[in-house]
Amino acid sequence: MTTLVDSSPRSLGSLANVGPLSFGLWRYTNTDLATARRVLEAALDAGMNLVDNADVYGFDWGGTGFGQVEEILGSVLAGAPGLRDRMVLATKGGILPPLPYDSSPAYLRTACEASLTRMGVDVIDLYQIHRPDLYAHPADVAATLTELRVAGKIREVGVSNHTPAQVAALQAHLDFPIATNQPEFSARRLYPMRDGTFDQCMQLGITPMAWSPLAGGSLATGDGVAPELLAELDRLAEREGVDRSHIAMAFVLAHPSRPIAIVGSQNIDRITDTVRALAVQIDRSDVYAIVQASEGVPLP
Repeated sequence: MTTLVDSSPRSLGSLANVGPLSFGLWRYTNTDLATARRVLEAALDAGMNLVDNADVYGFDWGGTGFGQVEEILGSVLAGAPGLRDRMVLATKGGILPPLPYDSSPAYLRTACEASLTRMGVDVIDLYQIHRPDLYAHPADVAATLTELRVAGKIREVGVSNHTPAQVAALQAHLDFPIATNQPEFSARRLYPMRDGTFDQCMQLGITPMAWSPLAGGSLATGDGVAPELLAELDRLAEREGVDRSHIAMAFVLAHPSRPIAIVGSQNIDRITDTVRALAVQIDRSDVYAIVQASEGVPLP
């Protein structure tokens, strides 16, 4: 069998290559810095050298407020500065609770500067607009991102939760390519395959970063998931000698747009175990069986 799972490095513009699995910091709210450092080191050791943060992380998921996770990461890096050289550091801005979205030039400049300060770094490798501000003209957003890039505060630019039309509108005003788009994608949430997001990524050379590749953990636990989809994942897991979660992760990595799957677990054993997904052997018959089980209807 020739597997569709692509475990090779991904390219993000001028940045160092990154692994097919990224470490997501949404749940990185543990204020015990020794534990936080061990978790980060485990992810880096597992090849998850793209570390995905956001200024709003800490606002929920047991956090104490806006900016907390960037501050925790900054404290960890202050105590172990060598870790910065091992990672491609990504963060996001543009969410301003309770507004909720602001990509105006003044706010994006302020947000980027604040992220740099909280994380204690001189430059952000990948700066992403977290969610589109429907009242910001893409020309203004592009001009601000260009200004930050020229100033050396950010290296590459990405977006998150943007439609293909929103990506195209922003790209039209940039003189450099958008590096990433970060949609939700899993065996339970197939929208990027259907709404043109992945097609545009392949057209423009944008690398997708799939958030919630286990559908919030439900594809591992089975909670609320259609029995037909669970049965298909379990069938393949038994055949491959892995867990259901590894099949679900492999499904994300099998798409030809070459997504990066964002791993959100903060459990060291689970982080280390996730890499087993990279060796899963699945082919077209397998992925289409998952698609049909997920959508609940036969393909035409």
